[in-house]
Amino acid sequence: MANLRLSLIVIAPLAAGLVAGCDIRSEDAAQENAASAGASAAIGTPSLDGTLDASFAGEDMPEAMVRDPDGNELVLSELREPVLLNLWATWCAPCVHELPLLDDLAGEMAGQVRVLTISEDLQGAQVVEPFFEDRGFANLPRWMDEENVLAFTYGGGPVLPLTVLYDAQGKEVWRVIGAYDWSSEEARAAIVEGLAASPAPGTPPDTPPSAE
Repeated sequence: MANLRLSLIVIAPLAAGLVAGCDIRSEDAAQENAASAGASAAIGTPSLDGTLDASFAGEDMPEAMVRDPDGNELVLSELREPVLLNLWATWCAPCVHELPLLDDLAGEMAGQVRVLTISEDLQGAQVVEPFFEDRGFANLPRWMDEENVLAFTYGGGPVLPLTVLYDAQGKEVWRVIGAYDWSSEEARAAIVEGLAASPAPGTPPDTPPSAE
């Protein structure tokens, strides 16, 4: 009986932690549940409670390659424009909830920042294509990271969604773990102000003045 009580004590906080967000390592089970009941309907409406974190500012964009369902490839580290990179999955209810907001944002801020939505679904195009067709997003790309290279690059499998803002030199400005209200004026201001504070493309890093 004592061992049973100890097991319950250990299991309870672990279960609570997994319910709090979309753990990328639980994808197989989550996809099965979504297929049988519908992820968003079963879980309800997630909250948009993600917060901005600038503690990783200055880190380089990963040297990773992503693909779309047509076989086109994109090397992230070669991009030379402001990018809002979003990792998501079809089985992640908070991800699904914020994608329409990102779609609107991508349309409204075209020319200021490029919104890159990258699926972490292991099944790739098999689930990504019908997902996009059902929802009719007008501005979001269908990039995929089927091997979860990016998920592990950002710390060994982060809670999804994860969104990272990069400046035109490929340097991180800030990131958001969890769903965020991309329709808010706060979100737009954070993007504009964050990019305005970053050096312009081709600007050399600051160097201390030479002593005369």
